[in-house]
Amino acid sequence: MRKPERCPSTEDRAHRKGILLAGGRGSRLAPLTWAANKHLLPVYDKPLAYYPMSVLMLAGIRHVLVICRNEDLPSYRHLLGDGSRLGMVLEYAVQEEPRGLADAFRIGGPFVGDDPVALALGDNIFAGKGLGGRLAAASKRREGATVFAHPVRDPRPYGVLRFDDAGVPADIVEKPAEPPSRYAVTGLYFYDAEVVEIAARLRPSARGELEITDVNREYLRRGRLRVETLGRGFTWLDTGTVPSLLRAANRIKAMQARRGTLIACVEEVAYRMGFIDAAQLSRLASEFSNAYGAYVRGVLERG
Repeated sequence: MRKPERCPSTEDRAHRKGILLAGGRGSRLAPLTWAANKHLLPVYDKPLAYYPMSVLMLAGIRHVLVICRNEDLPSYRHLLGDGSRLGMVLEYAVQEEPRGLADAFRIGGPFVGDDPVALALGDNIFAGKGLGGRLAAASKRREGATVFAHPVRDPRPYGVLRFDDAGVPADIVEKPAEPPSRYAVTGLYFYDAEVVEIAARLRPSARGELEITDVNREYLRRGRLRVETLGRGFTWLDTGTVPSLLRAANRIKAMQARRGTLIACVEEVAYRMGFIDAAQLSRLASEFSNAYGAYVRGVLERG
């Protein structure tokens, strides 16, 4: 991973909290998910959950709520712990049933409190030069909401942006049969604290879920939604199916081989962001006796 162009200052990142949503049954990945939560499945050389966690970290977020099924709590606690090894604070909450993405703010309302928050979906992967700077800028905004859109070949499975004649976002359509554009809203959202109150007033959609698209539409209605596009040079991968999981692993392998750096190495991100110091990183490297550990040790040598 390249060193971020700019690490957010302590003032910038103060009070922004994060939620990593790792619930759901992963039914589209069965039988892989019969015995393991899908966000714990490997994407090349790391658990899938490392990728969205690293994105929250790149945004300067050190206090994160991990939401998962009760049966998966021990596995997440074993993988991530309390966050202290990475200079973070991690808390956990249970989602008993998959009730939609916006349910994260009903579950996480007490955690969010009066602070702004970022929501990262556990099966989304982001990469690209300049990503850290884009995330830092979004995290610094204290009011309204920021979402990221990416052009895709088939936008029908996503929330899709509709633009007016001036090219300004006018609506977001959830899983449209006839998409109004190629721009899908990705699984990374930055909100002010009002998102908790907005989510609390939502009614289930025809699918029986609390839609994150309805949250974004409300911010758009209020004139407080900022949409940023991730175009050429950025990678966004959704890993909800077996073919997409395989494509993601192959893509990560190729990108890492080309760059000579690891994507979503959380130990390196923690060091680059100033969450931990060199001595702490060295201790983390000693936990591994493989190529991953050698890479972490090499971070100190490369500077």
